[in-house]
Amino acid sequence: EVFYNRTGKPLNADQLAELLPGIDGFIAGLDTISAEALQAADRLIVISRYGVGLDNVDLEYARKRNIIVTNTPGSNSVSVAELAIGLILALIRQIPQATEATRAGGWPRVNGLSLEGKTVGIVGFGSIGKQLARRLAGFDCRILVYDPFPDPHFATQIGAYITSLDELLGQSDIISLHLPLTPSTHGMVDEAFLSRIKPGAFLINTARGDIVDEADLYACLQSGRLAGAALDVFCQQPPDPANPLLTLPNVIATPHMGAHTDGATNAMGWISLKDCLAVLRGEEPSFRVQ
Repeated sequence: EVFYNRTGKPLNADQLAELLPGIDGFIAGLDTISAEALQAADRLIVISRYGVGLDNVDLEYARKRNIIVTNTPGSNSVSVAELAIGLILALIRQIPQATEATRAGGWPRVNGLSLEGKTVGIVGFGSIGKQLARRLAGFDCRILVYDPFPDPHFATQIGAYITSLDELLGQSDIISLHLPLTPSTHGMVDEAFLSRIKPGAFLINTARGDIVDEADLYACLQSGRLAGAALDVFCQQPPDPANPLLTLPNVIATPHMGAHTDGATNAMGWISLKDCLAVLRGEEPSFRVQ
């Protein structure tokens, strides 16, 4: 039997533990797949992750239980990159503020920034970072990229420049985060990181909320060192309505919607289903993580 969450909301470990007994294959979203939840899985053979990130899966415990884990790399890269483009434009052109003012009966003169001629820094040059760079190339802006394992050939093809993190932070007018959540990136965007950013820059996060120290980000926005931020992800999801970041007029917040397009959901659905069924048939899946 194959299980997938039809509620549209991530399940916590306790909820999941009640549903996994008797299940052979689990097509998983952002549910909390902890060791505690997996202990209740008496027949589970495969966790087929509907998406790319694996920070919600206890991979070590799954390995101990010989549970195969797969994901869908690249399936949502274009959709997330497109959202990042949208957030960049909304932020520097103050589109949400202009919309709100117009609906309230105003007709303000909103002076935004042009993306042309600006420097955009992409932190994380994997599949999503590359798709973003490819799209930014049409805006006639300078593109800087940082990644521990960069792809010089691809960067050269689209006219992007590989650089150090310090140089990227110090030169970029807009910084977009596209890193996986790992022990080394958890809380990476903290006071020290933000202090190296060019004054007046903008920050975009469509990666994972826990990459950013939200208290430090709030302080940086309050001080004016950062001109604005657009956040599709938060440390707690959904964020507490009292989260100070949500009170700032120069913050755009969206509900982790980067992968929520027809193209991405279709690709993720088919890939995760095919790999789940492949494992259950005793075949090798296309995108095995472990």
